[in-house]
Amino acid sequence: MQKKIAIVLASTLLAGLAAGCGAKTDDQAAKSAAGSDSQQINLRMTILPDDLETTKLAYEEFKKDNPNINVQFETIPQQQYYEKLRLQLSGGEKIDLFGGNMDVFLDTGILEPLDDYIKKNNVDVSGFGPLYDGLKVNDKMYGLPYRKSNYMLYYNKTLFDQMNVPYPKADMTWDEFRELAKKMTKGEGAGKVYGAYLQQWAQTWYVQAAQTGASIIDKDLTPFKKALQFRKDLEKDGSIMPWSEQVTTSAHYNSAFQKGNVAMNLIGDWHVAQLRQAEADKKISFDWDVVPIPHPEGVAANTSLATPVSIMINKDSKNKEAAFKLLQYITGAKGAKLFASKGFLTGYTNDEIRKAYVGDGTQKPKNIHYFVEQKEYPEYPLLPGVKNIVVGNIYLQEGELALSGSQSVDQAIQKIGERVQKEWADKYAKDFKASKK
Repeated sequence: MQKKIAIVLASTLLAGLAAGCGAKTDDQAAKSAAGSDSQQINLRMTILPDDLETTKLAYEEFKKDNPNINVQFETIPQQQYYEKLRLQLSGGEKIDLFGGNMDVFLDTGILEPLDDYIKKNNVDVSGFGPLYDGLKVNDKMYGLPYRKSNYMLYYNKTLFDQMNVPYPKADMTWDEFRELAKKMTKGEGAGKVYGAYLQQWAQTWYVQAAQTGASIIDKDLTPFKKALQFRKDLEKDGSIMPWSEQVTTSAHYNSAFQKGNVAMNLIGDWHVAQLRQAEADKKISFDWDVVPIPHPEGVAANTSLATPVSIMINKDSKNKEAAFKLLQYITGAKGAKLFASKGFLTGYTNDEIRKAYVGDGTQKPKNIHYFVEQKEYPEYPLLPGVKNIVVGNIYLQEGELALSGSQSVDQAIQKIGERVQKEWADKYAKDFKASKK
């Protein structure tokens, strides 16, 4: 009898153990399916300082559905960012993904092509618009843009009201802009009111050539000759501060416009934040707004230049799939909506994201919607060396010589063409091709 009881007890115990093991296995499967018991993955990401806090906010939302992906965020001071990050990546530091201007890193060989990941994950790229194909190099995609910068025309409404001149139009040619700048110019010396201000960057004079779709590395630079001559003509009219005076006085677009004696200021979207802060600090009291920058004849209104800022993956990362998952979130619709709500122009856009950027209408500028309605051409081809060599050296230097009167416009454009071939094309052109327009 005792033997039978022992057998029954043993059978019951074994059955209980078996049931317990089965229950544990099912529970583990459920947890695994939910992602809460998945293997922990640690990523390291470097991001520009101005973008760090918003990127962290986007990650917190991402982590709700991906609790097993942990990210260590790092940044580098703006002035050292690209140089130091290039050194870190080239030195083999284990950075999984990073943000910045893609062209700066193309020649390092460190970028992971994203085309297979995009295809495998059925990524919707329609929201990037023409910017998507414009980012391709040698028909490959090496980064996706999470934000961008573009140009707009800011104007001092108070000055226009005082001079009883109609505000700038949303559809205005460069010739019309020139005449308006003349009309808004008055006075002499320190109290002079300038019709417009153009920062002493090459982009602010070659913008109207790029608006036609022309590239600064084209063989035919005729549109750029017209653009440089136009900049000189504005100086001749007296409606903009002469380049020589800008240099000797270290003039800057932000302080010049905030002074209140500049009617129109052609500069990027980041100026919105600068002016809002100036108002909050009670540094300015005039009213202001924006309209699209002027355009050449035959070019659609609100055609501007854009510079995308992308997220890229290190080809040596041990966690590329997880890195791409985070990249996809930040650059996609959900991440873009968050960035837009913080005042960033985003690479990806749709109606919901546009609404997030425009806001509820309680903040200036009144016509902020123009920023998200633009047709955009790249500020420069996103190829290695173009930004530093072609824009930062060749166009800037030769343009300055023309603006200072040390050479003619014809001579400047001729030298630009020769130098682009010698200093950039001979080194990079055979290995890197931008997407066709």
